Amino acid sequence: MDLTTFEKKIGVTFKNQGFLRTAFTHRSYVNEHKHSKVEHNERLEFLGDAILEFAVTEFLFEKYPKGTEGDLTSYRAALVNTVMLSDIAGKLGINDHLLLSKGEAKDTGRARQAILANALEALIGAIFLDQGYAIVRDFIADNLFHLSDKVVSDETWRDSKSYFQELAQEKTGKTPAYETLKEVGPDHDKSFTVGVYLGSDLAGKGEGRSKQEAEQAAAEDALTAKNWR
Repeated sequence: MDLTTFEKKIGVTFKNQGFLRTAFTHRSYVNEHKHSKVEHNERLEFLGDAILEFAVTEFLFEKYPKGTEGDLTSYRAALVNTVMLSDIAGKLGINDHLLLSKGEAKDTGRARQAILANALEALIGAIFLDQGYAIVRDFIADNLFHLSDKVVSDETWRDSKSYFQELAQEKTGKTPAYETLKEVGPDHDKSFTVGVYLGSDLAGKGEGRSKQEAEQAAAEDALTAKNWR
């Protein structure tokens, strides 16, 4: 795996490129190549997740001096969610370097989003181990911090279910009700489709790997459909 081009793209030259290779190695690849002595990226992901949360917390604390604890927590959650991180990973070209099993390599849906987001966190862990905190903070700043303005101005930091309920009660006098429309997949890898209703009217639908995630997606869909954002 030639990672020199990727290093140039992110502006970081690793002293130990092994950290970078590990960051891009998914557990499924290791399971499929049991004799390869390759390490998967889950420990780096654990480390990178903590570093990312700290760096974003520090940034938001300084940028929004009047923000409440609740506001800052919501801003942070919106900045480091799976969709946001997988989008950044995609723009960096991480998908082109992932080591996956043949089965995982075919998946291009929500499961791939999670893999990309986890790989970005693992990359952050790898940069920290190889280069230190100052360099990894610069990397996070370059790729994530500028997105905070849009998150705050568009109010995408709001919890969609709570926000939709607040607006639905204000505008229609009705409390949203959620109904599971479909469940597919085995117990360890289910996907749910949920509808949110105002009375008997279907206001929005959403999918997720848990009912809670699908409900959030349904509320977001309803907010968009009704132009309530």
